Order: sequence, then C-alpha cells, then structure tokens
Amino acid sequence: MIELAHLRIIHALHEKGTLTEAANVLCLTQSALSHQIRYLEKKLELKLWQKQGRGIRLTQSGEVLLKLAQQILPAVSQAELNLKAHAAGKQGHLRIGVECYPCYEWLTGVIGDCLLKMPDIDLDIVHQFQFSGQEGLLNHHFDVLITPDQFNNDKLVFEPLFNYQLVLFVSRQHRLSNLDNITANMLAEETLLTLPVAIERLDIFTRFLLPASVSPIQHKQIESIDIMMQLVAFNRGVCVLPDWLAAKYQQLPIKAVPLGKSGIPKTLYAVVHETEINVPYIKTFIQQGLDHKR
Repeated sequence: MIELAHLRIIHALHEKGTLTEAANVLCLTQSALSHQIRYLEKKLELKLWQKQGRGIRLTQSGEVLLKLAQQILPAVSQAELNLKAHAAGKQGHLRIGVECYPCYEWLTGVIGDCLLKMPDIDLDIVHQFQFSGQEGLLNHHFDVLITPDQFNNDKLVFEPLFNYQLVLFVSRQHRLSNLDNITANMLAEETLLTLPVAIERLDIFTRFLLPASVSPIQHKQIESIDIMMQLVAFNRGVCVLPDWLAAKYQQLPIKAVPLGKSGIPKTLYAVVHETEINVPYIKTFIQQGLDHKR
C-alpha cells in the first residue's frame, strides 16, 4: 500500500515546508503533487497534512509516515549507492560521518591510505549534518562515525582507535607557557578560543571550567583550527585541542600545556551499526585507522 514515492513525498513536505518547494525537489508540478497526496490520503483514509499560514505541517498521521520515511529512505539510498558501485565494477560505497573538527583533521591523514588500500570502494565524507551522529548511524545516513564521544546504544559498536589528551595551546610568550600544568582558575583572565560548538559539548567547559565555577574573561568561537592556532601564536587567546595536533603546528611559536594534574583524557572512536560491523570494507577502514593512529 505504501510506496517509496509516498515516503519521498512526506519527507519532502517535512523538509521544505511548502507544496511548491516540495514539488520542485521531487521534480513534479504542484498539481501532480497535490493529486498524489490526495490519492494516498484516500487509500489510508487519513489526513496527512494541513495548511499553516503560507506553509504546511504534517498531522500526527503524517508524522508517523515521516518517521518511517526517515528510517527507510537512507537505507534505500545506501543500497542504491552500493548497486551503482557494483555496476561500475566496485565492491561497495562507504560513507564516513565526522562529528568534530579535530576528527576531520585526523581523517585527512587517513584517507590517502584508505584509498590505496580499498581501490574498489567508493568513499564519501559527511562532515556537516543536521542530526546527531547517533541518529545518523541508526538511520543509515552514513556507515561509520568518527567521534570522541561515547553514548549508550545496544545497536551501535564502538571501536577505539587511539587515546589522547586535551591540552591548552598558548603562545611561547604567554605567562602560562612554562608551567607543568594549569588550574581552572588560571583561565579566568584569558580569552578562550573554541570551535563553534555548544558549550555543553565542549570538554574544557564541562570537565574543567564549570566544575570549578570558572568562566574565561572572554569566549570567542573560531571556524578554523588553522586560524585559531595563528591567533594563539600571536598571543590573541588560548585554545584547547587534542595533543596530537601539536605536531602539525610545530612550526608556530606555540606550546601545549597539560590541563590539571590528571589532564583531560579522551578516546577517538569509529562507531558502526551492529548489523554492519562485519562488512569487509568497513573492517578494512577501521583497521587502517588503528594502523595510522595519529
């Protein structure tokens, strides 16, 4: 009764919010789209959407169908990609989701080896998405997630790639540069540079500053790690990043200082849906990550 075309219609209505835009993305006329929706509503004997100002919103029944679409369409898309890869003489299509900026930096050093090791696999990197990494995996938006965060879900398998520490990067001219480690209070008078991530997802706040009831005198969000490190080098602020990034920026006059006596330990994971952990090219990618380390 329910066809893929119907799921694509519901998904487009939800994403675009108007009949006109949904029709455009589906390559249909507005009249044809309206006809298909009415046909589906008649078959289901349910109202799926209603007008809301100039836009539309899904009814409760429409939301049920949307949830189904969000589960099925990504899986169908992945199957289509794999079939296209097979038709082109390749073995499959691997999509890697990257949930943090430093993760992306690490992945750039791994990709070359992966391409050499897996010449028969199409490979895509997804590093900007409007959903959580957990949701992306569960709904098959990508096959492997690279993340420093662990979350509880019995359907996901976490493969640790390597352990590291978060450290404070400062200019070699900075007053903190010669210390063995720093306390949270020492950052109260500093300009803290971070990537554009919510505070509740930044370990420097959740695991170091907030437990000590300390806030930096100024907090600036910077889009680029390269620019952030340049600002640090010229003593325009300090930043907290993985210790393994020090090697990449060793030409700059900066220094990495431990955070507290115990540091802030982290682990980088490759996360995979339990049903795909034994897919050969996924296992190969994880092994390449383990071999490369950092």
